[in-house]
Amino acid sequence: MYKLFFLSLLSFCLACGTASRNSNQNDKYKNDFTSILNNYDLKGSILIYDPQEQEYYSNDFEWADRGFLPASTFKIPNSIIALESSVLRSDTSILKWDGQKRDFENWEKDLTLREAFQTSCVPCFQEIARKIGVANMKTYLNKLHYNGMDVRTENMDSFWLKGNSQISCFEQIDFLERFISKKLPILNTTRETMLRVFLIEEGKNYKLSGKTGWSYNEIDNNGWFVGFLEKDEKKYYFALNATPKDPKRMEKFTEGRKQAVYDALKTMKLM
Repeated sequence: MYKLFFLSLLSFCLACGTASRNSNQNDKYKNDFTSILNNYDLKGSILIYDPQEQEYYSNDFEWADRGFLPASTFKIPNSIIALESSVLRSDTSILKWDGQKRDFENWEKDLTLREAFQTSCVPCFQEIARKIGVANMKTYLNKLHYNGMDVRTENMDSFWLKGNSQISCFEQIDFLERFISKKLPILNTTRETMLRVFLIEEGKNYKLSGKTGWSYNEIDNNGWFVGFLEKDEKKYYFALNATPKDPKRMEKFTEGRKQAVYDALKTMKLM
């Protein structure tokens, strides 16, 4: 009886959460965001959340609710878990290069955590994941409520790059908001370190922080850019997920992921 009551209560809470989110979806910039993606030969979703107004804006809310491999956006929780479990101590912790050939020349050297994060050094974070280990990774992901990850011994250093792990734009923003609003059960030192790791650029009255991601599932390329904007003591969260319209035309894909978000924020007069 108690179990049935608990399950009913859980279902009710989940339904309320979904209803609340759906009621805050705003189509105001739908056409603008679609045009922006078209400019970069992309199809997908730009999702922006204004917590001050509790409004979500997107060109495609259904896409924003679909799960995709997190790819290098998983470097966010991977870094947090490494810091929480003392695999790494700070943003200046050194990740040693093993001398092996890597995909990019700027990965072929010793890197600090922040440098590895900013250059998206895949081998660096694969080594971090191996040091964390399967049991610790599962424990911390559960603690952080970072759901949808398929973590097993055989895929320990690749579960975020290929396979069945999934996260949506809405879930990316939920995680980032809990991080910024100090709702994640992590140390203040971890949070402050991650704020330094995250930072991409800083202007006179704003800071923009984020992480890109790119996965390939043998069918198509899938790109991410997730993060947050701090401006005039207000915060805004964003998550882009997109694929190239034409798999044979990838010229705009790499920079287009980030630039589309910049253009969307400018359209909303936030930058």
